[in-house]
Amino acid sequence: MLSLEKFEEASTRVKDVILETKLVYSDFLSQQTKNQVYLKPENMQFTGAYKVRGAYYKISTLTEEEREKGLITASAGNHAQGVAYAAKCYGVKSTIVMPTTTPLIKVNRTKNYGAEVILYGDVYDEACQKAYELAEEQGYTFIHPFDDLAVATGQGTIAMEIFKELPLVEYILVPIGGGGLATGVSTLAKFLNPKIKVIGVEPAGANCMQASLEAGKIMTLSGVNTIADGTAVKTPGEKIFPYLKENLDEIITVEDDELIVAFLDMVENHKMVVENSGLLTVAALRHLKVENKRIVSILSGGNMDVITMSSVVQQGLIFRDRIFTVSVLLPDKPGELSKVANTIAKEQGNVIKLEHNQFVTTNRNAAVELRITMEAFGTEHKKRIINALEQEAYKPKVVRTNL
Repeated sequence: MLSLEKFEEASTRVKDVILETKLVYSDFLSQQTKNQVYLKPENMQFTGAYKVRGAYYKISTLTEEEREKGLITASAGNHAQGVAYAAKCYGVKSTIVMPTTTPLIKVNRTKNYGAEVILYGDVYDEACQKAYELAEEQGYTFIHPFDDLAVATGQGTIAMEIFKELPLVEYILVPIGGGGLATGVSTLAKFLNPKIKVIGVEPAGANCMQASLEAGKIMTLSGVNTIADGTAVKTPGEKIFPYLKENLDEIITVEDDELIVAFLDMVENHKMVVENSGLLTVAALRHLKVENKRIVSILSGGNMDVITMSSVVQQGLIFRDRIFTVSVLLPDKPGELSKVANTIAKEQGNVIKLEHNQFVTTNRNAAVELRITMEAFGTEHKKRIINALEQEAYKPKVVRTNL
């Protein structure tokens, strides 16, 4: 059973290995949503995510014999690093099974903490099955990433810190993969204030908890499809499910495109790198139908590889109309390119790429195609640039941006 006494014990123990991440008030998100929005930046933890809380507390509850057998778990990355780091603190061996799709940064960091990493399966659930098999074969002690009450208790220490800083908090938004974090946070939050609203947030392409709560029983998705790899789980935790049914007030699902825009918001307005799963609660703020409430969004992690980061930034700029491409047709004669450039310059558009296709038609005197990729300040500025080109009779067509 989860109890207030166990949460208090966990809060004391995890202080040995965590940063007590202070709430960050967000002027930007508060203005956007007409609420008082605070961020709980678990992306700033030593391991880059909250998972070390649950891993360390769980290992602290094991017997010496259980620890000496060696620890094993399955994870898409953050729990892996949490277990590897906690195992290192205790001086015991750890083996981590990770999906083959896990970003390289998470694999390497897990190895750097001294763990043996085995890549297996396309999603967490397949990696987890492999970890169970190895635990049986080798006699390892299995540390479940979410379906474990001790792990959930460790994760719930986040709520203890939130209430310590913001006793009058009214809403807490928490990301959900398998449900361990949501279990700990929602249960402790309700212990401390039964009137508080705790809202779970899932990727729309991996909404196993939403499906399970609607059905009233554990449901397994046929597949998952989301850029939020840390929450790409097909089946939620069975042991923790009763707590979630009792303590979660609502589930919000978020599309991948919303996470891309949220990443840009966090980088530009808070100078913070937050991984896609950690951005779920930021994107969900715009789905809330409330105003003038004190809200905490838990940023669960910041372990994003550079390639993914660059792709997300590019897509975010495109979604925000900060980068766009137009195709114009113009006669193939000297001076035409200069005229187009001057038209764009007058509207303060910044050209970053040009593609000149002389073979769009056999009659080059009639037209050649010019594709112009440019920067703008946003949607209204983009419209002004396109309107200026139309005024010059260039008939611009917006095409897919391909940087």
